[in-house]
This record gives sequence, structure tokens and C-alpha cells, in this order.
Amino acid sequence: MSRPSRRSRGTVTVQDVARAAGVSAMTVSRVVNGGSNVRETTRQAVLEAIATLNYSPNSAARSLAAGEATQIGLLYSNPSAAYLSQFLIGALAAARRAGCHLVLEACEGERADEQAEATRQFASTSVEGVILPPPLSEAAPVRAELEAAGIPWVSVAMGLPPERSLNVRIDDAAAAAAMTRHLIDLGHRRIGFIRGNPNQTSSAERHRGFVEAVEAAGLDVKAMPVEQGYFTFRSGIVAAERLLDRKDPPTAIFASNDDMAAAAVGVAHRRGLHVPQDISIVGFDDTSLATTMWPELTTVRQPIAAMAESALTLLLARLRAHRAGTTGKLEEQVLDHELILRESSGPPPGAAAPRPTPGKKSWR
Repeated sequence: MSRPSRRSRGTVTVQDVARAAGVSAMTVSRVVNGGSNVRETTRQAVLEAIATLNYSPNSAARSLAAGEATQIGLLYSNPSAAYLSQFLIGALAAARRAGCHLVLEACEGERADEQAEATRQFASTSVEGVILPPPLSEAAPVRAELEAAGIPWVSVAMGLPPERSLNVRIDDAAAAAAMTRHLIDLGHRRIGFIRGNPNQTSSAERHRGFVEAVEAAGLDVKAMPVEQGYFTFRSGIVAAERLLDRKDPPTAIFASNDDMAAAAVGVAHRRGLHVPQDISIVGFDDTSLATTMWPELTTVRQPIAAMAESALTLLLARLRAHRAGTTGKLEEQVLDHELILRESSGPPPGAAAPRPTPGKKSWR
């Protein structure tokens, strides 16, 4: 049985009360939560609007006002189980330290109406704020429903967040450029690139970093074959097959996440190619998959768990500010990334360049 939507037909929202009282939704929330920094005339106007419209504040607002444990929602939909696992580890650890409850909900649909409905259902629960990991951090219907419900949210790995929003990310373009330079320094001059899902700005940023590094090295970008992927293992197989089917196949493949890189390694093995002796393959994220495959994957380490922890911390700070009747600090946090050198990258066939010692390099 589906849960009732807070915004089903006939349901009065905080925005309705704000319009009737001629104030902001923030002011209505202050009155509902017992804030002291509200003029008495304004308070009365809000209370009258609440009575006239028969508005019932949600249980989350009442528990927040009473000082009870905060419930933070995590709405997720990610094709990479390895990515999601690390994200949940970070979010759960942060929630435990903060003494709040983490409520998990899957958003399975990809259509805008499906995403909106799933978000409305989630908003009808007692969550006071919501964490949006990719790809939902890029889903406009999800953000719109949370805004309409008056629920604060924080996005993760969103390349171009809206103004006055919370966001946690790394510099995807700089990270991709660093990995591309690593392959170029090894001697590769034909590097295939597998793009991520086009509905995520991080995909475009990683491709941009790849292009900028190629151009900075004085190489011809047009000579670098690019195939479209979707951050899934299956899409990585298809893209790698297309790259290796070319008349002049690349000597290295840079996939936009570890799942697609692992798929490319599988394709190479099936064709009798040795990695990295015949072809180098590198990824992005440094999920657990990177060290459970053979050979272990050279990749960009995106601090996924730390990003989840930072997101929850930012969101709790926003809720505390809201409780105090202020807007709070609106910020974006850019965390460090690392280049992790393992066994899947080496010089191109016939090159005499020595292989680097496996390890890691850090960039901001």
C-alpha cells in the first residue's frame, strides 16, 4: 500500500500558509517550531492562517521543535552497487556520530513523473532533511518536490548546483585531467575514453578534464576515440567492444567509473589481450571493485564515504540554523581526490618507458 502524499489534492502546505499570511515559508516554520524572533503581529497572522486553512504541521517539524532525534532521509538510485555501498558506509557513520536516524529510500523510476511521485511519498514521512547522491542530485523533479514540501536537501557530486544550495563534490575535471596526464606520461598517444551518463554533470566534467589534458600535451583530441557509457557494467562492455573494434584501437582506455573500467578489462581478457602489457585500462571512483579484480585497477579515488559524511554534516548544520530561525551557511565543499596507481596501467606495447611504482598522488 502506498503512503499518502503530503501534497495530495486538498493537502495544505507550508507555502499555502505563507501566502495566506503574507510571510515567507521560513517565518511559518519559525512560528510552528516556537521560534522567539518573530513579531507578535506576524505570529498571530500565521496562527490565523493555520487555523483558517486547517494546516497540520508535519511530525518532523514537531519533533525538531521538541528537541527529539533528527531523522535524515537518503533517497538513492545508483547503478553502481560498489559506489552506493561506500556512500552508505559514510552516511551511516556520520549519522551514528551525530546521534540522528538515517532513513533510506530507493527511487527506482527514471522518468520525471516516477521520480516526482517517489519523492512525494518520501516527503510524507518524518524526514526533516534529505541527502541526494548521484544521479538523483541532478534530478530536477526530485529537488522540486522537496522544495515544495519545505524539506532542506544537500546534493552530492553535482557539478552545477543551484544558487543558495548545499553541495559536496570533488573537482571532476581536474581529477580526470590528472589521470589522462598519467597515461600520456606513460607514452600513450591513442587513448579511448568512455563517458558517463549524460544526465550527470560529473560526466561532462570528466570528459572536459580528459580533453584539456590531451590538448595541453599537444595531442590531437580528434584522434582520441570516445564512446558513450552510462556508469553501468553493461554499458562499459558495449563501449569497450566498440573501442577495440576500431581499425586503429587505442592503447589505453579511460573509463569514467570503475564499473565500466572493470567491464573493459573483461572485454580485453575475452579477446586474449593482456592488461596492461597489451592495453592499459583505468577507472574513476576507487570503489571496492578496483581491488577485487585482476589486475587491480589504476583509478581516481573519489572519497565517496567522506562525501556522504560531509553532506550529512552540512545538512544538520542547516537544520540547526533553521531551528534557530536563521538561514544558516550556504556552501559547497570540494574535497580532495587522489590518483591511485595500480597494476592495470603501463606503457604502450613496444615502449621502453618504465612502469611507475604503484601508489597514490593527491590533488585538491
